[in-house]
Amino acid sequence: MENLLSMITFIPLIAALVLAFFLRGDDEAAQRNAKWVALITTSFVFLVSLFVLFGFDPADTGFQFVEERDWLMGMKYKMGVDGISVLFVMLTTFLMPITIASCWSVTFRVKEYMIAFLLLETLMLGVFCALDLVLFYLFFEGGLIPMFLIIGIWGGKNRIYASFKFFLYTFLGSVLMLVAMIAMFMEAGTTDIPTLLTHEFSSGTMSVMGWQIVGGMQTLLWLAFFASFAVKMPMFPVHTWLPDAHVQAPTAGSVVLAAILLKMGGYGFLRFSLPMFPIASDLLAPLVLWMSAIAIVYTSLIALAQSDMKKLIAYSSVAHMGYVTMGIFAANQQGIDGAIFQMISHGFVSGALFLCVGVIYDRIHTREIDAYGGLVNRMPAYALIFMLFTMANVGLPGTSGFVGEFLTLMGVFQVNTWVAAVATSGVILSACYALWLYRRVVFGDLIKESLRSITDMTTRERAIFAPLVFMTLLLGVYPSLVTDIIGPSVEALVSNHQTAVLHSDAAVQLAQH
Repeated sequence: MENLLSMITFIPLIAALVLAFFLRGDDEAAQRNAKWVALITTSFVFLVSLFVLFGFDPADTGFQFVEERDWLMGMKYKMGVDGISVLFVMLTTFLMPITIASCWSVTFRVKEYMIAFLLLETLMLGVFCALDLVLFYLFFEGGLIPMFLIIGIWGGKNRIYASFKFFLYTFLGSVLMLVAMIAMFMEAGTTDIPTLLTHEFSSGTMSVMGWQIVGGMQTLLWLAFFASFAVKMPMFPVHTWLPDAHVQAPTAGSVVLAAILLKMGGYGFLRFSLPMFPIASDLLAPLVLWMSAIAIVYTSLIALAQSDMKKLIAYSSVAHMGYVTMGIFAANQQGIDGAIFQMISHGFVSGALFLCVGVIYDRIHTREIDAYGGLVNRMPAYALIFMLFTMANVGLPGTSGFVGEFLTLMGVFQVNTWVAAVATSGVILSACYALWLYRRVVFGDLIKESLRSITDMTTRERAIFAPLVFMTLLLGVYPSLVTDIIGPSVEALVSNHQTAVLHSDAAVQLAQH
């Protein structure tokens, strides 16, 4: 089927335009219609995206479903997916109907709310499909706008502060990336990503304002991209925008932010930093590994001190993204396999945890941990589902959370045993904060008057969690569903990276002799 990627990318945008121009009024019927249009659209996009998944050939390490046409001032509109990006496309289309279904309790400016999420889906899918630098940058930056509005309009009482902090952090990080993209175009003469993947950017030592830059142009470009992707992940110490954004965002906003938007940083490292700047990646890998290990321990300890459920889960997300960056810059098969698996798993698990918070927030309207206790007495089904995702977050064997962490730590151990040892302590700390949260909220006696009339999950809420439960358990016991698809592409990436580094080392030794 031609133009399949363009179809799944732009169908949500078309639905958003239909809502904007043809849906009138803000009464109950109009609100219900807006929700149904968004739900049907996102569900249809997921069904169409299955054609991409089932038509994808994992053995082919190149880009598939490629669409290319002239676009603007010599630049091309070019879309395609490989083994690394195809699962992120599927993660996005899988989670968006679930996110929309969780919005049924929203009653304020519902049409605009649905438009924001539909527009966001188009921009997120565009990031994972774009095969042109300019196109990638437009999608990457465009995603800030609907999320900025979602937090700023439908968020909590400090929503304006949180939305501006989110926007400024992520936008300022990306300014350097734009400068780097211009420099890449000036050197390579193209913005075509597949062509740039084969271009060797200069890596000899160069002098900049009296400073000797080892790795030359590659190091400067790597640092510029790193500034953008590190903020997006987010990595320590540029992570402080995330807890504020999560706490103030509505439930659906938190789900998309944690499950999909954070993955753009990791995807950027895999698409640009590692393959395009291999020498710089190798030079700076120890820095990233130690930053990641410190982030895992530091943010896990901060999570232990939180009194707000959303903030605790937000810091947990930063810690889990630490495993991702470690695995990527271990630059071996297990590390990168583990990093990608961890991102996919985290999409299901963290999204479900924020939905768990949303279920009880809709009933009691507080996220304070001290306001709860003994919920198992009134909400046994909720307690069971919350326990499953808490265990997956900890990394219990049999859940998807275990596979990603285990593979990542295996990969890192081969590169630096001390980093692996420090990072492994994060597994223990994650059990501490996750089980502490669960015990305080679910177990104990039901002594608070406000909880005596609380009701268990509705049929709609159970239906929302069902696919997330299924995927978390399925990937936990059958991880090859993911690793078989990403394996050949990751193997090619690792091979090309190691070859480039070896040639560089050989060139240095030759010059010394």
